Amino acid sequence: MVPSLYVYGSMLMRVLVVIFAVLWCGLVQATTPVYIGLDAEFGHKTSTSAQAVLQGMEIAVEEINKAGGVLGGRQLEIVVRDNRSITAVGIDNLRELAQVKDLVAVFGGKFSPIYIESLPVVHELGIPLMDPWGSADLITDHHHRPSFTFRLSIKDAWVGPAFVRFAKQQHRATRLGVLLPNTAWGRSNKAALEQAVASAGAQLVGHHWYNWGDPSLVQAYQQLRQAGAQAIILIANETEGAILVKEVAALEPTQRLPIISHWGVTGGNFAKMTGEALNQVDFSVVQSFSFIDNDSPSARRVVEAMGRRYGVASARAIQSPVGVAHAYDLTHLLAKAIDKAGNTDRASVRSALEALPSHKGLLRTYTRPFTATRHDALSRDVLFFSRYTADGELIPIRKGAP
Repeated sequence: MVPSLYVYGSMLMRVLVVIFAVLWCGLVQATTPVYIGLDAEFGHKTSTSAQAVLQGMEIAVEEINKAGGVLGGRQLEIVVRDNRSITAVGIDNLRELAQVKDLVAVFGGKFSPIYIESLPVVHELGIPLMDPWGSADLITDHHHRPSFTFRLSIKDAWVGPAFVRFAKQQHRATRLGVLLPNTAWGRSNKAALEQAVASAGAQLVGHHWYNWGDPSLVQAYQQLRQAGAQAIILIANETEGAILVKEVAALEPTQRLPIISHWGVTGGNFAKMTGEALNQVDFSVVQSFSFIDNDSPSARRVVEAMGRRYGVASARAIQSPVGVAHAYDLTHLLAKAIDKAGNTDRASVRSALEALPSHKGLLRTYTRPFTATRHDALSRDVLFFSRYTADGELIPIRKGAP
C-alpha cells in the first residue's frame, strides 16, 4: 500500500518541528547571557574599592563581548549586589546570587572578613568565589576541598616581610609597632608580621588592637612610640587611617614616626579625608600595580577605557587602581575558564580555573594562573610601596627615592 500524501506531509511536519525546536533552543542559548556576580561594599560611605572592582570587570566584559563573548557567542553580564561591608548581608547576597541561572561565579570586594565568614556557604553552594582585593591568608588557605575560592590579589603572608624590609631599607627601622583591627584581617597580619620579624633581625616592640568605629588611635600610637618603635605598621582602611594621620600630624614633629600602611586605606577617599595632614606625615602604602608611567598596551587600553566610560582624566586620577587592575585580569581569566569548561556548570568552571593555560594579562603573564594546589594567581614579587601626592595620586616609590 502506497502511503498517502497526508502521511508524508505529517512526517515532514514532525521533522520540521524537531529541526525548528533544535534551532530555536540553540538560538535561545546563544542569546542568553552568562552572568558574573559582584557583591561588594558599595554602600560604605567612603568606599572607592567596590567601584574600582566593578570598573575593572566592566572594561574586561566589554572587551570579551566585543571579541565574541563566551561559549560560542553568549554575552557576559554582571549582576551587582551591595553588602554595605556587613558580613551577614554579604552571605545573604551570596545565597541570592547562587539562585541566578547561568551565574558562574561571584566576585567580592575589599573586606577580608566577609570572604572568610562566607567560606562554609561558598562550599555548600559550590560556587566559585573570586577575590580581586581581600588579602587575608585564610581566603585561599583553608581546609575546604575542593576549594572554590580563587584570588588575584596579594596575601598578608607576603605583605608582612615586605613591611619589615621596607622599614629597614627606607627608614633604617628595626623596632616596629603595629596597629591592627580586631578582625580576621588584623589577625592574619599579626601572624605574618610575627613570622617576618623573627627571620629579619627586627623586633615588634608592641601591638594594639582597635575596633572599627573607634574615634581615636593616638593613645595606642603614643604607647608604641614610647615602647621604642621607630616606625608604625598600620593595618587599616581609610576611616581609621585618616583618624591616625590627622592625630599624628597634630603632634610635635619629633613625635611623628613613619607610618607604613596596608592598602585598605587606598580603597576609599583617604587623601580627601586626611587633607593637609597627610603632607605632615611620612606615610607609605603597599601596592601591587600602578597605571602611572605604565606604557604596556594593556595598561594604555584600560586607561583609555577609564576615560571613555567613567570620565577619568588620566592614569594618575584612577582611584583604587589595584581594584581596577586585579578585577580586569581576573574577569579575563574567568572567561577563559568558562570557555574551557564548555558550559556554565560551576563545578566545571572551578575545575577549568585550575587548568588554564598561559594568559598575558595587565599585571603580568600568568604561566599557570591557578593549579589544584595553588589558588593565588599573583606572587610576592608584585609588591612595592607608594606615596600620596597632595592631589591624592598614588605615586610608586622608586628605588633609592627619599
